[in-house]
Amino acid sequence: MWQRSFGKGGDLESGGARPLYPMMLESPELRWAFIRKIYFILATQLLLTVAVAAVVVTVRPISHFFVSSTAGLVLYIFLIIFPFILLCPLYYYHQKHPVNFLLLGLFTVAISFAVGMTCAFTSGKVILEAALLTAVVVIGLTLYTFWAARRGQDFNFLGPFLFASVLVLMVFALIQIFFPLGRISVMIYGGLAAIIFCGYIVYDTDNLIKRYSYDEYIWAAVSLYLDVINLFLALLTLLRAAND
Repeated sequence: MWQRSFGKGGDLESGGARPLYPMMLESPELRWAFIRKIYFILATQLLLTVAVAAVVVTVRPISHFFVSSTAGLVLYIFLIIFPFILLCPLYYYHQKHPVNFLLLGLFTVAISFAVGMTCAFTSGKVILEAALLTAVVVIGLTLYTFWAARRGQDFNFLGPFLFASVLVLMVFALIQIFFPLGRISVMIYGGLAAIIFCGYIVYDTDNLIKRYSYDEYIWAAVSLYLDVINLFLALLTLLRAAND
């Protein structure tokens, strides 16, 4: 199921006349079509996130309801946990159309709401800076990974290190919740998180090029989407702490 595709050569714009990997056993045109499909889904998810987050930020009664009442706070906590609950059925049904797209849309809206609530209490300047930095980093790392893949480089070795780094990050976040360490520690957390999710963008893009099978397009899009969103939130945390 997991195949190495693409070798040296090929043209990204033309759809790839030659494979990026000489040992690939599949049609380059099919793999490029798969990659284009993933990035179309990802772009749709990001546009939906921008739309939902913009509504939450601009319609002030929404954010005030969730922070000014007990019922709103309980609902807010549920909506934060809800995307993690959705990951289970999404993983189980990620190859079953159209249930996979319905779950993906629900998952994206839930994440978008959380992003909107975070942005609702952040200055517009910081949001814009974080968004621009995220766009530049994501585009740069994506182009770099495709360039490196054409030269035979493999980033699969990053998997265990990134997983361990996320565990450390989660422990760091728990310490911050129960024993706040101040603005500098928040900046350190944001910086470390940004570096880790930069690594995940490279790792998941590399998997997209070489390892995901054609029927795993939903899960591939979810992985990249979470990388981009987490990078944005990490940069937002860092810049907000620095701005304060």
